[in-house]
Amino acid sequence: MFAICDTVTVLRDGTSVLESSPLAGHTQDEVVGLMVGRAHSATAMRPREVDTSAAPVLSFDGVCTAAGHRDISLDIRPGEIVGLYGLVGAGRSELVKAMLGLDRVTGGEIRVHGKPVRITSPRQALHRFGIGYLTENRKEEGVFLEQPIVRNITVTVWKRLAKALGFISSREERDVSYDLVERLGIRTSGLGQNAGELSGGNQQKVSLAKWLAADTRLLIVDEPTAGVDVRTKHAFHQLIWELARDGLPILLISSDLAEMIRLADRVVVMADHRIRGEVDNDRDYERMSGRIIRVIHDRATSAVRPRVGEV
Repeated sequence: MFAICDTVTVLRDGTSVLESSPLAGHTQDEVVGLMVGRAHSATAMRPREVDTSAAPVLSFDGVCTAAGHRDISLDIRPGEIVGLYGLVGAGRSELVKAMLGLDRVTGGEIRVHGKPVRITSPRQALHRFGIGYLTENRKEEGVFLEQPIVRNITVTVWKRLAKALGFISSREERDVSYDLVERLGIRTSGLGQNAGELSGGNQQKVSLAKWLAADTRLLIVDEPTAGVDVRTKHAFHQLIWELARDGLPILLISSDLAEMIRLADRVVVMADHRIRGEVDNDRDYERMSGRIIRVIHDRATSAVRPRVGEV
């Protein structure tokens, strides 16, 4: 819009909030603020700090996989958002899926709370190690489109809710689901509405809700705002930030560079299934984007992980 348009009209909730205004008189943050109904640049994100001396919740140490990863090493600490950034085919999602048992780990070591683990399935990852995975493919892997919202949210906690003989209390299902629908602002006609009838953004919120219901201790979010509107994207950013502020470690996979710079504390750059560099995020978009792009295209140092001062 800013590259090719002269004027801008902004609609929000069926009402024009800005009409035929010269685009040169507005910043991108101002236009987005009008779209979402609040100041976008301020983001309402409260300050938070990461204890860099804390023991990692999840560690990769020289991990290799059947998908082609070699010597992958990284740590994620409590309350930290670590970003995995790279172009399509970099191997980010494949690395996570190998960790969850969906592909083979052929070398190195994965540790959860300092203990070596070999995870064989996403189910084991959740119930034994408290790891949740918000997939990028919400329609095929994230939600059951033909099932009601209440079942989608509570599917991860059926064992906890089950009574004698395995019966699940409908009331407890509704209580768990209602709290999360309210917390995440899921727009629905009721808990009995099928997930397939929701917008893409609300389906993504339902997919996230099931992991929050299970009290995950580590959350992996893969392209969390792909294909959602700007207001929902803003809400997701706010939620991810708040979860980390409350101590939840988050591994963020995103192809949206602005999203990565806005949220991640550290950006781990991947290309060709290897880590090419790691950059501490100062959240200055121009400076950070230049650093990250240079790391991606710097093949001369592909065998070495440059430190922040070398990027």
